Amino acid sequence: MDRAFPRRKEIRLKQYDYSQPGYYSVTICTHQRQKLFSSLVGAHLCVRPSSADSFLGLFLHELEQKYSGVLVDCYAVMPDHLHVILALTGAHTGAPLPEMIKWYKTQTTNAYIRLVKRGQVPPFQKHVWQRGYYDHVIRNDTDLAETRQYIANNPLNWTLNKD
Repeated sequence: MDRAFPRRKEIRLKQYDYSQPGYYSVTICTHQRQKLFSSLVGAHLCVRPSSADSFLGLFLHELEQKYSGVLVDCYAVMPDHLHVILALTGAHTGAPLPEMIKWYKTQTTNAYIRLVKRGQVPPFQKHVWQRGYYDHVIRNDTDLAETRQYIANNPLNWTLNKD
């Protein structure tokens, strides 16, 4: 192993099947926490995405179409990250969560590049998204309610604490 590169910490649960039914909270951060989505902050709080949403919501909607049995429970766009709760239903027999997030990040990166070329969003440095993402397996109704509340409150908390 090359010692020039530090070993990345494994953040997924070992032996956990990320394609099994359940609720998953996912946070995806922009590369080096660039504030690329400032114009979208607070948009689409805990609502289901539609094809008329911002490009971030559009591809969440597409995620539901591409992968059967996947539903977006709620999401919130922040200046430098995105929170989303994904529900994998019993009908989901396809890709595990990491594959879905990889697809989402690829699609939104390509869309962001097109928007930069049209001058509709600020340019980014090096990458749009960080290499990884944070996930949390939601284990019960209390955990789900608390996670939804956290996502709903996050834009307001951001505004109050940005100093």
